Amino acid sequence: MAEAQDIDTLRRRGRRRLVGAIALVLLAVIVLPMVFDTEPKPLSPPVSVRIPSEDGPEFAPKVTPKLPPEPGPAPQPAPAEPAKPEAKAAERTAPEKKAPDPEAERKRAEAALAGGEQFVVPVGAFADPEKIKEVSGKLRAAKVPYYTEQVPVKSGMLTRVRAGPFATREAAQSALQKMKKLGLKPGNVAARS
Repeated sequence: MAEAQDIDTLRRRGRRRLVGAIALVLLAVIVLPMVFDTEPKPLSPPVSVRIPSEDGPEFAPKVTPKLPPEPGPAPQPAPAEPAKPEAKAAERTAPEKKAPDPEAERKRAEAALAGGEQFVVPVGAFADPEKIKEVSGKLRAAKVPYYTEQVPVKSGMLTRVRAGPFATREAAQSALQKMKKLGLKPGNVAARS
């Protein structure tokens, strides 16, 4: 009988050791890979790079904005006759509004575009070259600066036409109103990214 008790005791100890060993192996399989993870977690999303295929359409980089042609030098005003003191006093009390100088406006717009936020107005995306010429002709005639971008789509290439860039939201709103009067259906003013 003493032998039977020794055998039962040995079996119980063996089972306990077996259960303990299985628990340790499971713990090692689950916890150790988390502790010794060699790949750091990415801090930012991965950068997406698109390389055009050799078989696809020719690569077309983004086109720089087309500004309306620069106006020629402004005619110099004729020298005015000396004004009488009463006329000078009237000028000081009731200042008249001067027409904006186009050269100064252009320089101010270029300076604002060089730094700071810029605004654009989407005019449309077209596949037909004739439609692109028609829209860009209307914009050019209205002296609204614009540029185009080539965009690949499943059915081929689209050309985006956008008015701008504008230095201020107000200038973009003004151009938006001009385009509506031309019969175009532009989108809303957006900040240029």
